Amino acid sequence: MESIFSLALGVEKPWFIDNIEFSSERKRLDIWLNFERGSRFDIEGIACPVYDTVEKTWRHLNFFQHECYLHARVPRVTNTDGRTIMVMPDWSGKLAGFTLLFEALLLQLCHHMPVNQVSKMTGVSDFKIWRMLDLYVSSAQFDEDFSDVNAVGMDETSVAKWHQYISLFVDMKQRKTIYITEGKGSKTVKEFAEFLTDHNAKPEQIKDVSCDMSPAFIKGVKENLPNAMITFDKFHILKIINEAVDAVRREEAKTNPLLKNTRYIFLKNHDNLTNWQRQKKEELQVSELNILSMEAMRMRETFQQIYASVTTKEFVKNLCEWIRWIRKSSLEPMKKLAKTICKHFKGIVNWKKSQLNNGILEGLNSIIQAAKRKARGYKAKHFATIAYLLTAKLNLNKINQHFFLPT
Repeated sequence: MESIFSLALGVEKPWFIDNIEFSSERKRLDIWLNFERGSRFDIEGIACPVYDTVEKTWRHLNFFQHECYLHARVPRVTNTDGRTIMVMPDWSGKLAGFTLLFEALLLQLCHHMPVNQVSKMTGVSDFKIWRMLDLYVSSAQFDEDFSDVNAVGMDETSVAKWHQYISLFVDMKQRKTIYITEGKGSKTVKEFAEFLTDHNAKPEQIKDVSCDMSPAFIKGVKENLPNAMITFDKFHILKIINEAVDAVRREEAKTNPLLKNTRYIFLKNHDNLTNWQRQKKEELQVSELNILSMEAMRMRETFQQIYASVTTKEFVKNLCEWIRWIRKSSLEPMKKLAKTICKHFKGIVNWKKSQLNNGILEGLNSIIQAAKRKARGYKAKHFATIAYLLTAKLNLNKINQHFFLPT
């Protein structure tokens, strides 16, 4: 029996299994390990004799439905400097009380389900699981090298109620989160610039930044990333255009019953409309009434076509013509939109040069928000940890060889 469990646990000399106790009533398996008398343990290439031992216990992978615990006298040795050092066995995890294999299991589970659910499934407290996640995430981040990062996306996401936010900074080429900080002001960009210097990078190496039209982000980039060209991507611009189109529709719907329950007809692309919505759209198009909302929708659709421009010169020409068209219209929400577009004209045109797409960042953001919804909201102090775990592509395998990222 000892030989079978030695092979299963990967126990190697000088360690051996000393005793096994199985309790079907308690649904528990306890295994005691020991080391051979007279063993020496390697410290910095020197075989040191054992000074004394300390009793330790580790939670291991379940044996079928039975919880499994390992017990051992952990040796302490005296090194050449006269210091007493505890020599942890190979199976010991990074957090006191867990084996590496059990920690690998917890990490895998936390990739797929909320922490409180993992806690109920494994019988491990939330507190211990969060301590383990914090330890692995911080260890994996410690020596990350961002010397090749030159294109960054930034966005804020809500953490909890009462307007609590964190800001995400994403490597747009590697499609991964590299930095998270509390808040959403220009201060967050300053903190990101300082973070780069701690990871073999410089603020000056950032050439492209994709963000929304937040004045705080724009200010932060100009002050802290001196060589960065700001790009306002299509996603954020269409968002404010849709808001303007919807404002036109809401106002007109007050006096035109034909526009009842038609909101998404004006906000969705034609290919994404349901059969009913397409039929309703056709009815509105052939209507003899001068429906202003239809005009606003045509403005939105025309703007989207601008992005098919082949050259930057053509892109600028088409965008200028679109702005002139909007300004001549009688639709106040659209005319107000035109002012916003003019104010951020350079950043919109920069998209043609950088081709940065914040859909990458929005995708990572949606993963984080989905995890938060499944967990019915993470506490603010844990939100960054779970966001890094799910979206930072951290190399946790270098900390625990038993862990592999889910495919």
